[in-house]
Amino acid sequence: MYTITVSEEIKEKWPEYRGAAVYATVTNSSYDEALWEEIAHFTEHLRATETTDSIKQQPVITATRDAYRACGKDPSRYRPSAEALRRRLLRGLELYQIDTLVDLINLVSLRTGYSIGGFDADKIVGTDLCLGIGNHDEPFEGIGRGPLNIEYMPVIRDAIGGIGTPTSDHERTKMGLDTHHILAIINGYSGGEGLQEAAEMTIELLRRYAYATDCRAWMFGE
Repeated sequence: MYTITVSEEIKEKWPEYRGAAVYATVTNSSYDEALWEEIAHFTEHLRATETTDSIKQQPVITATRDAYRACGKDPSRYRPSAEALRRRLLRGLELYQIDTLVDLINLVSLRTGYSIGGFDADKIVGTDLCLGIGNHDEPFEGIGRGPLNIEYMPVIRDAIGGIGTPTSDHERTKMGLDTHHILAIINGYSGGEGLQEAAEMTIELLRRYAYATDCRAWMFGE
């Protein structure tokens, strides 16, 4: 199983960070109607209760934005994914429909405010992962974004380089219809409160919509 550590540079810049990881064996699909009914229900609720200004006050999103600033990154130029997803819905746009694994991770992120990395575990190199801060000119191919400037951005790295940031994950480890093992990393820049519940929600959705077995969850960053 994976060992996930938090670098000293992150601990110095943002000591409140805690993380949760979820691993499971899964069966992906291109679309699940019942999942999208859940997404539609959340979308309706969000649009009735939130604004683009109020979402910045959501504690988990606020903490992630503040952590970006502490590391030296502008969170309004490089938005954390949970905030970007909520802002998209509040602009009247629909959520991107990718595949069941990506869609359900997006739903957890929307509900909780956590920016969550969802990775094809079989594409990760090695079993030791580390959360650090991006370097100048460090290469990173964001999913659907092309080259992403991750300097001063929190980044999870495997044995050969970055695989995920709160803004975007890397093309190299992205999930697809051929994904059979998922590793999800839930980034708690607001601390540990709520992480266990987010991990349990992720597992519940994986079991319901991706026929997940061998589900495991653990906390890290203490």
